[in-house]
Amino acid sequence: MSTQPPAQADRSFNRSMLIKLFVVALMMFGFGFALVPMYRAICQITGINNLVQRDATVREAKNTQVDMSRTISIELDANARGPLGFKPEQRSLDVHPGEVTTVMYEVSNEQARSIQAQAIPSYAPKQATEYFKKIECFCFTQQTLKANETKRMPVVFVVDPKLPKDVKTITLSYTFFELNTPATAKVGSAALPAETGATAANPA
Repeated sequence: MSTQPPAQADRSFNRSMLIKLFVVALMMFGFGFALVPMYRAICQITGINNLVQRDATVREAKNTQVDMSRTISIELDANARGPLGFKPEQRSLDVHPGEVTTVMYEVSNEQARSIQAQAIPSYAPKQATEYFKKIECFCFTQQTLKANETKRMPVVFVVDPKLPKDVKTITLSYTFFELNTPATAKVGSAALPAETGATAANPA
């Protein structure tokens, strides 16, 4: 019974590992690319956090009665997945229910190539979701960022005066995903943690 020489066995092992890493990288790329479409489909079915429709029209917002007797603290959070710098221009503010408010976020493409990205909103506490009405938001559409480009993007919103009285604070959080990450980059990133122990850092 013949056996493979050590050098040939090593080459076979390396080739097998390379194929496995490539398959894993393709799976990671496919899953990452599918996140936003999957989220949009779920939103369309459930009606929660819809990315493609405004939560309230401008006319409805302007006609909303402002409740000056209440003050709601709005906390702003930002997270990024991919080569993006992403942050709110202010961390918190106080608003009155029914008051139309604008806040600004800043996103930066930190790579020397153009990218497509999509922001996904979330809220805390969960019960506040249906009362936080976005009139304008960068999350409604995919964003194209040129190489090393920085954008300032507004969110115009109003808190429904019907918000339960026990809710004093609402946290608005966005996560920005890059949509067109090259598969070759995924291969490199898949190998990086095992070889160097590096971990990805999220911008504040």
